[in-house]
Amino acid sequence: MAAPWASLRLVAPMWNGRIRGIHRLGGAVAPEGNQKKKRTILQFLTNYFYDVEALRDYLLQREMYKVHEKNRSYTWLEKQHGPYGAGAFFILKQGGAVKFRDKEWIRPDKYGHFSQEFWNFCEVPVEAVDASDCDINYEGLDNLLRLKELQSLSLQRCSHVDDWCLSRLYPLADSLQELSLAGCPRVSERGLACLHHLQNLRRLDISDLPAVSNPGLTQILVEEMLPNCEVVGVDWAEGLKSGPEEQPQDTASPVPA
Repeated sequence: MAAPWASLRLVAPMWNGRIRGIHRLGGAVAPEGNQKKKRTILQFLTNYFYDVEALRDYLLQREMYKVHEKNRSYTWLEKQHGPYGAGAFFILKQGGAVKFRDKEWIRPDKYGHFSQEFWNFCEVPVEAVDASDCDINYEGLDNLLRLKELQSLSLQRCSHVDDWCLSRLYPLADSLQELSLAGCPRVSERGLACLHHLQNLRRLDISDLPAVSNPGLTQILVEEMLPNCEVVGVDWAEGLKSGPEEQPQDTASPVPA
């Protein structure tokens, strides 16, 4: 994926004494003292872009590029340290936490730094991953699907986790017992339907999923799909149609005596 600034359209400012102009954009205008001091960051950036749309496109491309870089495959690390070491490094680099079997949780500090001792556990299976608030997407899941002994996976508030991501979780069907999707804005009923492969799930959190149109009915369907799994996070009556006694009366119809 090419860097977003590769095709960036910049506007070169021209200097002429105290008057500053923008090449190819009208005439040169001398900024007043007060305006110059109070100039916002957006006003500053517009001096270097043709228009606001170009700026918006650039920022979007830059964000996509950053997410792509965070989710690159670490196959070269897997060759050196195995799937457990590579998978743990991927999660820790994202800002998440990992737990090797019979070991304590390993988490980055507030600066993103983490202990390198986890490299000593490369032969120990990873049994739990907390990827809450991480930028994991469809591509980045490649680094997790090789963790064949993974029992617990939290993807809470992962803004890039969508229905396509859930359709890829089937390689973890033999081991995965706990899964949290709470707060994932792109997960809908279609993605939850893909979880039918995970028959060993014992706990599933589907709370706060804005893309799910009928949470109560969805929970009922998921419980039927995964009969041995505790589905939490949704009031069973949420989203269901109200009963006849709760329906508003039609003011146009006659009121019975």
